[in-house]
Amino acid sequence: MEIGDDTLKQIAQELVAMLRKNTMIDWTLKQSVQAKFRFLVKKLFNKYKYPPDKQELVTKNVLEQVEVLCKDWSGE
Repeated sequence: MEIGDDTLKQIAQELVAMLRKNTMIDWTLKQSVQAKFRFLVKKLFNKYKYPPDKQELVTKNVLEQVEVLCKDWSGE
């Protein structure tokens, strides 16, 4: 099953909104915060029926991008 561009756009928008709600100072150092966000990402993927075999790799990529964004938002 392929996911369309509109669905991917919606997922991206929800991910950014979710990140902004859950951003903490030094979140990259707190494993519990990372675990919570990883859970929220997977829950979002399930909501949109994102292919399970691709979720792990995409989740890893999302978390890497989140780390960069958080550094930008915190001014590091």
